[in-house]
Amino acid sequence: MNTLTQKDQRAGAGNGAQRTSYLTPVANILETTDGYFLEVEMPGVAKDGIEVTVENGELLLIGRRADKELPGAALYRESRPLDYRRVFDLDPSIDTGKIAAKMEQGILILTLPKAEQVKPRRIEVTD
Repeated sequence: MNTLTQKDQRAGAGNGAQRTSYLTPVANILETTDGYFLEVEMPGVAKDGIEVTVENGELLLIGRRADKELPGAALYRESRPLDYRRVFDLDPSIDTGKIAAKMEQGILILTLPKAEQVKPRRIEVTD
């Protein structure tokens, strides 16, 4: 069962707002018995450039790259200087009040704990 699913990446699509281009960062989702780990690659983004928001069952991740002065004219460039944006639908089994995030070497790591009532628990059988 998917507990996180990617949403549309177009900002303001369909409501007349100006469309903004973003890069979609790659992500890994790992499950444990206690919850999920979401790893999102955002090279070039510092901790203060990260915005993580949970609203209406959606997890919104935005990574803003700091403007960087280059010491010359670019002859060749594979990296696009755009910000990152990704939206996931959250499963109701995730305890959104306990979500934690940290940034390590360009990778945003989110801990998404499962709510206590959905965690497996062992029931003792008595005589």
